Amino acid sequence: MLKKTLIASALAAALASTSYAAMTKSEVKAEEDRIAAEYKSAKARCDNLSSNAKDVCMAEAKGKEKVGKAELDARRKDNSAQARYDVRVTKAEAAYDVAKERCDDHSGNAKDVCIKDAKAALVTAKADAKVERESTTPRLGRTSA
Repeated sequence: MLKKTLIASALAAALASTSYAAMTKSEVKAEEDRIAAEYKSAKARCDNLSSNAKDVCMAEAKGKEKVGKAELDARRKDNSAQARYDVRVTKAEAAYDVAKERCDDHSGNAKDVCIKDAKAALVTAKADAKVERESTTPRLGRTSA
């Protein structure tokens, strides 16, 4: 048990250290291949479903792929404030796409309310991402009083 914990800790430390370091072309390619394989696997799981459940599953699979690509891009850009913002916006848009598909299970007013709630969550998440980006980005011309 202790050996597994130590191995897991070492692996986590190695991954954490590489996430902020410059990635080699082979590391980028391996990560792209992993993202593509995960998407293909998730898409295959969706094939067994039908109707709106399949649509929701596909939206989740596409969202995970987009988020994975955005996170990879952020790692390649040394996790800059803009890159982190892009990841947060991508996550928000992916969640919105899934929520919209889930709203298709409803009809009439319930569907309208569901879509408006999903849109509100998207707007809030984007605003939060913008605030975080602005608060971590140094501003030129500002002086401390």
